[in-house]
Amino acid sequence: MTHERPKHTKLLSFHGDILTFQCKLPNPRDGESQRGSELAFSRLTFQRDGCTFLKGNGGMAVINRKSSSNVDIVACTFALHVKNRVTSPCILLIQSKKGNVFKYSLLTLSISNRLEPHMEFKLPYRMKDNVTILQGPTVLWSHADIVFYTSLQAGEVRQIPIKLSLNCIVEFPLNKRKIFILGYQTQSKECLKDHLDAPGGSKTMGYFVEDGQVFNADLILPHAYSSITQCVFVVSAEEVNSVLKSTVVAATSKKQLVYFENGIPIEVCLLPFEEPQHIQMVNTGRNGCLFAIYFNDGHVCAVWKDTFQVASCWSGVTSLHVDDFLSCGTDQMLLVFGSQSPPVDPVDLFLITDLCGTTYSHGQESSEGQQASDTAQENYLLTVQALQSRLQSGLTLLQDLQSDVRVKERVLRQSVQALTDLVSGREHILTQTEQEGLVSLWEDEPEDEAIHEKRQVMPVMPPPLVDNLWHRVIEDRLIVGVILSTESAISAESVTLSILRERGQSQTPAVIQTHSQASWFPTPSPSTPSPPSPDFHPEPAAKRSRRTVASGARATHRLAVTAMTDLTPLLTSGSVKCPIMLHYVHRQGSSASVTAPGPTVVQCGQIQIDIQVKHHRQLMTNSQLTTDEAREDLLSLLAVLDAWTFLIHSPDHTLCDVAGWIQTSIPCERLEISPHYLLANPAGPSAVMLFHWQHKTPFQGELSVHCSQFKVLQFLDSLFGFLPASCSILRLRQGGGDGTVPRLAHSLEKEVMSLKQGVSSLLHGEEEEMEEVKKSSGVKKMEPPDPGSAEGLQRCREEWQRDKERSRRLLSPLVGVERYRRLTQSLTQVQLEGDVAALLETQTLI
Repeated sequence: MTHERPKHTKLLSFHGDILTFQCKLPNPRDGESQRGSELAFSRLTFQRDGCTFLKGNGGMAVINRKSSSNVDIVACTFALHVKNRVTSPCILLIQSKKGNVFKYSLLTLSISNRLEPHMEFKLPYRMKDNVTILQGPTVLWSHADIVFYTSLQAGEVRQIPIKLSLNCIVEFPLNKRKIFILGYQTQSKECLKDHLDAPGGSKTMGYFVEDGQVFNADLILPHAYSSITQCVFVVSAEEVNSVLKSTVVAATSKKQLVYFENGIPIEVCLLPFEEPQHIQMVNTGRNGCLFAIYFNDGHVCAVWKDTFQVASCWSGVTSLHVDDFLSCGTDQMLLVFGSQSPPVDPVDLFLITDLCGTTYSHGQESSEGQQASDTAQENYLLTVQALQSRLQSGLTLLQDLQSDVRVKERVLRQSVQALTDLVSGREHILTQTEQEGLVSLWEDEPEDEAIHEKRQVMPVMPPPLVDNLWHRVIEDRLIVGVILSTESAISAESVTLSILRERGQSQTPAVIQTHSQASWFPTPSPSTPSPPSPDFHPEPAAKRSRRTVASGARATHRLAVTAMTDLTPLLTSGSVKCPIMLHYVHRQGSSASVTAPGPTVVQCGQIQIDIQVKHHRQLMTNSQLTTDEAREDLLSLLAVLDAWTFLIHSPDHTLCDVAGWIQTSIPCERLEISPHYLLANPAGPSAVMLFHWQHKTPFQGELSVHCSQFKVLQFLDSLFGFLPASCSILRLRQGGGDGTVPRLAHSLEKEVMSLKQGVSSLLHGEEEEMEEVKKSSGVKKMEPPDPGSAEGLQRCREEWQRDKERSRRLLSPLVGVERYRRLTQSLTQVQLEGDVAALLETQTLI
């Protein structure tokens, strides 16, 4: 069990010390009922030698002499006193009375180390949300979507004139207006006609308490983030020509830390915990700055400001403080942990660190407090590996330079020696080693023309033509697709799609992690009637070519390439532009075994994503559509849904009508754009199911189901109840329908056949040439001899002798060089395709 500090004790860091405030309630058993409720405070100073906090001076003040009153601390912080321009600690207390009336008292700790009352006010309810004390001192809080505030200057409790779903109450470093309220507008704009200076269409509103100005706050926090922002920290702010320029950091409910400059998101960091509560900045001096985020349930995370990467994480933290506890001129973080036993001191288990080599801890061996973040460890390992690689590269370069210097020095010495011998009239003699190191300074002789003619120049292939570029948003996934023209000489196995994200005019676009896949589908020829509806399953190139020839070119196949990624990293204030890159390898000629020297990357366009625009999928509402948009909807569903392929076998009797059972048992419709598919859409995209049934034999069929894992389990339970007990269902490992296993089998079969045919052609080439000579000369082939007669027996012996001599000649190691070279080249290419297919299958199984 982890013990925390008493409920009525608060900690506050101030000028490098820790101030503790504790409410002491009267205990009738000890005879303290006459003293009433008291507020005690003390000052703790960190000592490096003993690595502990020493208790300094303190004091006590009586809050209420009535024992019936319950006193508690609402908030404690430090704020600027506008009258004497001194920053002092402030403590807000609450006293509950009868009749649901709550009395609040604001106390300040003076320079003379005394608690002095500053102001009092009463409320008919208890403060709970967004209680903040800022300069003035001014107390602000929210209740029922209304922000209230009070101070000595206000003289009463006031409310701001607009209703806001509050995001934050912060203090801006401006000259006149400092206290700023930011939130999401919930009141109609007619109520703001006397205050609103910005266009009425914006929903993110800002309000300055000092002058009551209401304005559009999109230049601080975009309204797309207003509903998910939980806490905000202002890095800098200034007014330039009456325009507010700001830099803020916001933590969202999507586990994101976003860095904004004038309302534009610049950087995004994924946080390891949920429910952030507040953000502080740690200035470590020359090492940069850190953002320290405190989460609910006692989690803390530190993020570097420069790299915007997670530096470290901790759990079990009861409070987080940022100050110069070591009196070294820079900030450190103080993390106070809960103990396994009742604490003796207010700060007994703690860690002081700036993540730059300065660390002081006490009692951490038994607290299990600090935990290294997985992301931080991964970033550390990647950084170390990169530094090691750069160091190794630098050492290699240094060794090369040193070797070049030694060679140059040796050449200079030899040149000086040769020149000296020449001037002196002596013969300069070179050693055998020096003669072997000489290099001719004349131009190389021209290459032989025969060798030059044998060079094969790869033709320059034009890039594939993109007929259409489209994108869809399905829940939290973004699907981008392109449809290539029929003239593109590329295969589905050698083409992928990637998505980039533009980050600014001066920055390189960032590559977004995507999952890409490609599939063929037929389209009707303009001069002939429309063929049957497309089947989007990929098929081998040889099968496609045979089917095209057999159908008389009645249909042309087009390649569709899709890429899917998570939409959350693309969340911005308005719209974001994403360039789309196509990666492909050209296929030369009709043989799929000859490829271009390497992959090629071209930009096939860009898309603009706007999270405010609702993306309607027409195919989900009307299955009879045959438009291009419907085909794109189907391709998007196939890309985002998980694919499951099952082989159903009935050994005893003819297989029942599985497709008919699906239509009757599940509310689904046959797609007009592709009648092979049945669409079930009961409750939105997350419950969509696509079925594709194909009869293999009267006793066997293949069923493809596109849906989530939970839905496929429910469907299989119903399918087992429908099928006879003798039927078997086997899941095919096809990696979601990408055909890697059939491709591997086809590649291995092709490799075996190529080896067999190549060796046979190599060994029997001479025999075939002799047969061709005999045919051309008109020599008729002799009938097989009959061993029943003496003449036939002699002919059998002669034939056996000729076969023996021919076998000895065929097994001779003398083989034509050109024929052997062609055989090895073709076998190497076939084996390479088999290795690629095996690698793809391994990745699919992983």
